[in-house]
Amino acid sequence: MMHIRNATTDDAPLLAALIAAANQDVARRFGLDAANCPKHPSFCTTEWILADLDRAVTYFIAEDDGAAVGCVALEHADGNMAYLNRLAVLPGQRRKGTGWRLVRHVLDHAARLRVRSISIGIIAAHTELREWYGRRGFIEGETKSFPHLPFQVTYLMRAVDTGSDRADT
Repeated sequence: MMHIRNATTDDAPLLAALIAAANQDVARRFGLDAANCPKHPSFCTTEWILADLDRAVTYFIAEDDGAAVGCVALEHADGNMAYLNRLAVLPGQRRKGTGWRLVRHVLDHAARLRVRSISIGIIAAHTELREWYGRRGFIEGETKSFPHLPFQVTYLMRAVDTGSDRADT
């Protein structure tokens, strides 16, 4: 049975391994490596997670029968805005609703914090992911280029509401 729990600093190695493993296919698909994109999640380290936790980023872990299968992070930017980061589901666990459960969990948590909108940045050329978020109420915003990234980033945003987005899709 699926369960989502808050992560602690003790979970940092688990989170780093989970995020790295879940993003390997994206790194291969877009030709990302430690030389051209060292901060891609496929290279996630325990130190990254600990630094996030030190900045008050909240991580959640999805477990299925006690085994970690996915995670997500929420960074509360200010009173009205938060960032959804590090959504990761292990490849063998995808297409089972885990990603959407994690996103809903973040939306619920953000609502309790009185956040009004959630933003995420994704690889612009990752069409399937952009469409996946679109089906879950995220609206596509601007696309930007950054000199340190070998891809463009598209930002998506979703209003945080209560009670109207309960259906698994």
